[in-house]
Amino acid sequence: MNIRDIARIAGVGVSTVSRVINNHPDVKEQTRERVLEAIKENNYIPNNSARNLKKNNTNNIGVLIKGVFNPFFSEMLDSISKRISKAGYSMILEHHDYLSDDEMNNLISMIKEKRLQGVICLGGNFTEIKNDDFEEINVPVVLTSINHKYGKEFSNFSSVSIDNEESAYSATKYLIDCGHKNIALMLGDEYDTGIGHLREAGYLKALNDNNIKFNKEYRLLGNYDYRGAYEETDKLIKNHREVTAIFAISDIMAVGCAKAIKDNGLVVGKDVDIIGFDGMDISEFYSPTISTIIQPKLEMAKISVDLLLDLIANKTDNKHVILNTELVKRESTSFKIEK
Repeated sequence: MNIRDIARIAGVGVSTVSRVINNHPDVKEQTRERVLEAIKENNYIPNNSARNLKKNNTNNIGVLIKGVFNPFFSEMLDSISKRISKAGYSMILEHHDYLSDDEMNNLISMIKEKRLQGVICLGGNFTEIKNDDFEEINVPVVLTSINHKYGKEFSNFSSVSIDNEESAYSATKYLIDCGHKNIALMLGDEYDTGIGHLREAGYLKALNDNNIKFNKEYRLLGNYDYRGAYEETDKLIKNHREVTAIFAISDIMAVGCAKAIKDNGLVVGKDVDIIGFDGMDISEFYSPTISTIIQPKLEMAKISVDLLLDLIANKTDNKHVILNTELVKRESTSFKIEK
């Protein structure tokens, strides 16, 4: 059981449960009794470690990654690690896999076990979180490269991200402007309710705004790796030769798509256009070079660490930063179709 479970059972907010646990006077007696009864019946032990973390004297900053083998995050980690070390802190790295969907428990467990001064979360699905969910966490948290845009009302944590839906819309609209109508979408996996969901939403919106009917057989699942994208594209080309463009929601999958197209005797950027997402080095050095949406990963890393350090030092309040992306046109999208 955690504090959110007790709040749900008692029919109150997380902040109310927290006030009861801490014996705050501003709680109605009837509400207090209901919360205490829920705590007793469910043998809930308040997370004192999480609530008292600001009293510790460790020098540790945590980095919690969803999908540690994601090369995009690997490129950010080097910058994050160096900036944390330069500031006199030690970095503790922990990861959880793509199928894990309990982001808050993963976060709280890490803070409690490692006695951290603050945490940067790289990736993860935080769509459903509420401001109150951070009531028990008394150390700064920065959510980076996540699947949501937060406003000022979320004052208990910070975030650094991009507008994934808008960026995916731009990528798809660019392919449409090239003249394409049969555009496939290469997603990660069926369970991706985070960034993949937002990028799919941008793709669908661009099709709809341009009166292009979505074909569900053009929706592919490449598992965020080269081989998965290669196999899906190979089947697509064999069964749907009418497809003339692919939007892959990661550069890794875009490269897998390109290899499959070439192995089927077609020319990337002539017979089939491809655009990726992330702006990873491989998109620039693969042949042909891959058009992509560039995320400012080094800027995201810098801002995330600097913001967290300022929060630890009480130099700033929590804030939410949205960074711009850039569409870079390369050799994989040179083909123009006759309208």
